[in-house]
Amino acid sequence: MTTEPDWTTTPITADVLRGAIELERTAHGLLPHRLPARARAQCTDGQLAMAEAQPSGVRLAFRTAATTVELESLPTKRLYTGAPPRPDGVYDLLVDGRLAAQGSCGGGNALVIDTKDWSTQFRPGAPAAVRFTDLPGRTKDVEIWLPHDETTELVALRTDAPVEPLPDRGRPVWLHHGSSISQGSNATSPSAIWPARAGALAGAELINLGFGGSALLDPFTARTIRDTPADLISVKLGINLVNLDLMRLRAFGPAVHGLLDTIREGHPTTPLLVVSPILCPMHEDTPGPTAVDPATLATGQVTFRATGDPAEVAGGKLTLGVIRNELARIVRERSADDANLHHLDGRELYGTPDAARLPLPDDLHPDTATHALIAERFAKLAFAADGPFSARR
Repeated sequence: MTTEPDWTTTPITADVLRGAIELERTAHGLLPHRLPARARAQCTDGQLAMAEAQPSGVRLAFRTAATTVELESLPTKRLYTGAPPRPDGVYDLLVDGRLAAQGSCGGGNALVIDTKDWSTQFRPGAPAAVRFTDLPGRTKDVEIWLPHDETTELVALRTDAPVEPLPDRGRPVWLHHGSSISQGSNATSPSAIWPARAGALAGAELINLGFGGSALLDPFTARTIRDTPADLISVKLGINLVNLDLMRLRAFGPAVHGLLDTIREGHPTTPLLVVSPILCPMHEDTPGPTAVDPATLATGQVTFRATGDPAEVAGGKLTLGVIRNELARIVRERSADDANLHHLDGRELYGTPDAARLPLPDDLHPDTATHALIAERFAKLAFAADGPFSARR
């Protein structure tokens, strides 16, 4: 007969939760958000609502001698009609900065997405728990990284020894904004996404504002970055604008200036790194919009395709090549008066030689191995002794 541990239940508060912008009290517990309520109220887009509520980069962090840790949560699973079920979201448990265990929660709510018209249906479910056992009995730093692609309401944290918040370890706070690639699409677990890996390599505390399909130069995102304390800031811009065919070159430049102006209102001298898109062959010279290849839905390996016409670039349509040139120009001109503004060509993180060895599995997003490559290169380029983030490390 299995004996239940003598549990200590610790309230889940901001003291033991890192990487969230705001916590919403729900009927079940706490829902971490990566945009504040004021920003969420200014946009009714369902894609953004789903992405910002998926806790990419959010983790519980505490010190304990516990050998058993249990986290009860209410996940919301995504189900796509005509496609195989997605795997359950993964919880990564780290002990003293090293991955020690992984787990998942079954059950939960379901968000059914009709791939014919992208309408949604919500089916409520019940909370479930993920349990980690046989942890070292010594006092240790524990982090539980929440699923980067699955909405997660936090219900209860239970341990077989008391818990205390981690003390300040003197690490710089790095706030990063980007697209689904930054949120972690196609990575297999939350601590394997490239911003999490890069932060770990550099010894930085990550706040990840990577929003799948939603890095769109929105003013409310700029204000969120402006108002969030951070020692280092990076913004990775471009791919989603092409994916949605959202704007033309005439609007793009001023919108980038507006984003940077707003960030500088709250962070006038903070090192700020503008990163252009990594290589994506289908959109290098072909504009959007991007479409799902419907023939691949039932296979479990969805792929994407570019549907724009390269001839339309002359009329102002955006490609990744156009965006890279414009971002380089904007940063070059602004940096004459802003010594802490820097630029990084995304192809230095993943470029043509890499695509031959590590092709994008769905023609749009990197896999876990490529996330690791991007992380290693970003940490080396941004956090190096002569890199743009060196002054605040």
